[in-house]
Amino acid sequence: MRRIAGIVLAVLLIGGVVAAVVAGRHGEDTSTATRTVRGVIGSEKSDFFADPDVVKALAAKGYTVQTEASGSWAMDGLDLKGYDFAFPSSSAPADALAAKYHARQPLPRPFYSPLVVVAHRSAAQVLAANGLAALDGTGKGTLRMAAYLDAARHDRTWQQLKGAQAHGELTGTLYIASTDPEASNSGALYLAAASYVANGGRVVASDADLARTAPLLHKIVSVQGAQQPSSDSVFRDFVSGAGNPLVCLYESQVVSLLAEQHGADDLVVLYPDTTVNSDHTIVPLDDAGRRLGDLLSTDPALRKLAVRHGFRPQGDSAEFVRATAGRAAYLNQTLTGVRQAPVPTSAVLHEMARRARG
Repeated sequence: MRRIAGIVLAVLLIGGVVAAVVAGRHGEDTSTATRTVRGVIGSEKSDFFADPDVVKALAAKGYTVQTEASGSWAMDGLDLKGYDFAFPSSSAPADALAAKYHARQPLPRPFYSPLVVVAHRSAAQVLAANGLAALDGTGKGTLRMAAYLDAARHDRTWQQLKGAQAHGELTGTLYIASTDPEASNSGALYLAAASYVANGGRVVASDADLARTAPLLHKIVSVQGAQQPSSDSVFRDFVSGAGNPLVCLYESQVVSLLAEQHGADDLVVLYPDTTVNSDHTIVPLDDAGRRLGDLLSTDPALRKLAVRHGFRPQGDSAEFVRATAGRAAYLNQTLTGVRQAPVPTSAVLHEMARRARG
């Protein structure tokens, strides 16, 4: 009997230890568990959400984020049932989505990035020699939008520009390559900036404004032929040397490239003297999406990681300046001399893009 009692006691003790271990593991799972949220994002944020440090920082706050990339304007045609958020690249498509899905205002806007034009050094030097740009050192400068649009209006070619003959790669019609404005945010914002200048420094807001600016916008788009649906694609072509010598995209993509390469010998970043900020805006489709948007806006670690990927956090310009000090040769960190053009409404932008595409 004593032997049986000892065996029973041993079994009970072992059972208690096992129960304690299981309970402990269960407690660990609870404390480290993350909630999975799904979203559709602009392609230029794919690297940000795929960054292991971003994944870790989100997990520390209780989130696992699964994303799919889409053109910002193309999101309106997607079925977003089952998603927690959409994250287009500017406020215009975000506002349209918010109205469609009855998202509560205000929408979180964690960070932004101005449109820039990247140029090969030879192209930038020729533009400067002909009054279309002003260079500030070897890596950055200003694109004079009115002068460029005047050249586009008159179908100027590279061969007509002083100094271009020394560069065999500079041939054909002078134009800035951009993305499809009917599908991609950067292409639509390029039209917004160009139309503001073409409309005499006024935002396009009426049928008369659209009619006045449409011929020029059609010209700067149609000269490109087939356009890419995302700025990532045109930037990859530019970096590989296969694309156009002038490309419109986001400053954040340039900053990200410079962080990887620590410089680029053949790169000049031209800031249009009239440009548009791309306000990356989250459209929360449920409470989890809104909490994620608020977290990206306020969490210091995530804001720092956003700057690593080239985005300017809302509300603190010094944060970006400090983080990009080593790349100041290419960046207009304080956007000195750059005017921000208002963006037309979503409906006007859609019509503008439609007419530009013809």
